[in-house]
Amino acid sequence: MAGNAPAGSDHRRHALIHRPATPPTLGRPDVIAQAHARSLEVGLRASETPDFHPLRRLALRELVDRNQSLYTHALPVMETLHAQIVDTQSMVLLTDNHGVILHSLGDSDFVEKANRVALCPGVSWAEADRGTNAIGTALIDGQPTVVHGGEHFLHANRILTCSCAPIADPFGRTIGALDVSGDTRGFHKHTLALVRMSAQMIENHLFSNQFVDAIRVHFHARAEFIGTLYEGLAAFAPDGTFLSANRSALFQFGQPLADLQRQTFDALFGIAFARLLQQIARAPGESVVLTLPSGVRVVARGEFAVPRYVASAEALPDAARTATSSGTRAAARPCEMAPPAPLATLETLDTGDAQVCAILRRVAKLRGRDIPILVLGKTGTGKEWLARAIHHDSPRRAAPFVALNCASLPDTLIEAELFGYEDGAFTGAKKRGSVGKIVQADGGTLFLDEIGDMPLAQQVRLMRVLQERTVVPLGGTRAIPVDLRIVCATHRNLRAMIEAGTFREDLYYRINGLVVTLPALRERSDLAALVERMLALQPDGERLPRRVSDEVLERFAQCRWPGNLRQLANVLRTSSIMAEGAEQIELEDLPEDFLQDCGDAPADVGAQPLVALSGNGDGGGGREKPVAPVNGSSARMEDWQATLIAQTLARLDGNVSAAARELGLARNTVYRYLRRGNTTH
Repeated sequence: MAGNAPAGSDHRRHALIHRPATPPTLGRPDVIAQAHARSLEVGLRASETPDFHPLRRLALRELVDRNQSLYTHALPVMETLHAQIVDTQSMVLLTDNHGVILHSLGDSDFVEKANRVALCPGVSWAEADRGTNAIGTALIDGQPTVVHGGEHFLHANRILTCSCAPIADPFGRTIGALDVSGDTRGFHKHTLALVRMSAQMIENHLFSNQFVDAIRVHFHARAEFIGTLYEGLAAFAPDGTFLSANRSALFQFGQPLADLQRQTFDALFGIAFARLLQQIARAPGESVVLTLPSGVRVVARGEFAVPRYVASAEALPDAARTATSSGTRAAARPCEMAPPAPLATLETLDTGDAQVCAILRRVAKLRGRDIPILVLGKTGTGKEWLARAIHHDSPRRAAPFVALNCASLPDTLIEAELFGYEDGAFTGAKKRGSVGKIVQADGGTLFLDEIGDMPLAQQVRLMRVLQERTVVPLGGTRAIPVDLRIVCATHRNLRAMIEAGTFREDLYYRINGLVVTLPALRERSDLAALVERMLALQPDGERLPRRVSDEVLERFAQCRWPGNLRQLANVLRTSSIMAEGAEQIELEDLPEDFLQDCGDAPADVGAQPLVALSGNGDGGGGREKPVAPVNGSSARMEDWQATLIAQTLARLDGNVSAAARELGLARNTVYRYLRRGNTTH
């Protein structure tokens, strides 16, 4: 870099770039004050007119080549970011780790003003050269930074408002920065948030490209964030050695990268690495619940690139070799997230409800016909399960099933994810880029979930794809022919959106060849069958119950189920873990927040008073019970409760579960009395 740097700046840049990073500060004024102090230290004067000598074209091309990976993955993100801020007299800038601008995209009416202050490719915006500014200051502090108007050190730059976020490589090293700079009159407080999101998109793309051959774990405490910008990503070698984690994963782990590199997979996620590999092979793309060192439970999905591992299978642990031999085809496509076999067909989705049965019959009549299907229904009613079954029961079953949730991606990312981008069209780009979900689904089925959340601009492009059966990637000129079936889903009222002008009418009539509406869980008559089916899918290696008690099923029937099938699956999974080792799930195993969601459920089952419960019939074959004190003190009440529990336990030979059932209590209540020492066991 030194050989290509603008003249007269080497000694100042070395003094700043190689000094220890400034610790994060609590207040913005401190950040600006420290940056101004550094600017004075290197001999800059606020009133001077800065000299700038952009790199020559050949030197700039060489610099881009040295930053090839950053440049390649940043360009499509820059284009979508620029589309978000177009006509705001601003520009998007990408720099290397020294602050030299590699590429820029800007509004034509702002470019001339930007050129007057050297805001163009080949110019360094390190603090040593430009004083306090968002790019140089963010690179030194290592933090997203806004520098507005008069906060710039040089008077010449005070016409600008700038928002910048550093970009880190997959190993946490700063390799560049993404910046939006514009006229001070166009300042908006949300600009930095857009820049930070875009920088994180670039980092995630770099991470996936770096660890394409690794075992990758996608995780988040909330299932709906899996597959989005906010998911945690952790990469592991075939033997389970930790490789790296992205920014979101580091936040969720609550540990720096250096500390994580000394830990095992088992310690980080609470299960053996071999079990994860088996899970990936048995049901690629299926979610599992893992536990972080902090005790937080997260939903996770694992994936690995089977074909390359199969070529060197000896490098894999035994579990991984077994996984690849049994699941090679399915796991070879991480995008083809097939559910477990019992839920894969239209036949197995029929669990006895008349409404669902009628829907399945209608859909089955279109088997083998490329008529688009639109699936309506509230969130969590099983729209994606139906889409997967439609794909599995079609002649396209051997080709990919590719799903994209339009609501889970920022507007700036949907276009690149769906249509892909052609790196060969960009200067210096050498890699093949991203083909996008549409091309990935060629020959198979493309499932667009929450189609009602797709931005209007992308609706226009999607309409063209459906009409012409070709797609042109971002930055490209060549149309790629595609053969696919479209299944769309939404919980929104698309007709109302058409009236409001937020959904295109022509696209609506393109995607609704057949419209079906899935009922909410509370409207279905097959609750018991659904519970049985979901519990049957529990991992075979775990000692988890495969049924629920009659009391639990009765409570389920009373619930409103606002989260529908997704909520039921989560409740059953959590309850199964709570009841591990037992024959069935009992009321006390249910999550407390779920019990509170049920309208007639007590807020705390474990806190029910014994006084109210002891009079509910004899319950003990005529056995004598202590008489509850009337208007007695709390101490006497506790003594009476303890005596009742002690007598029941003694009669049942210490069987806590049996005692709890007889008394109508939760087992936790009985255990709580035992822990207090109120009775002996």
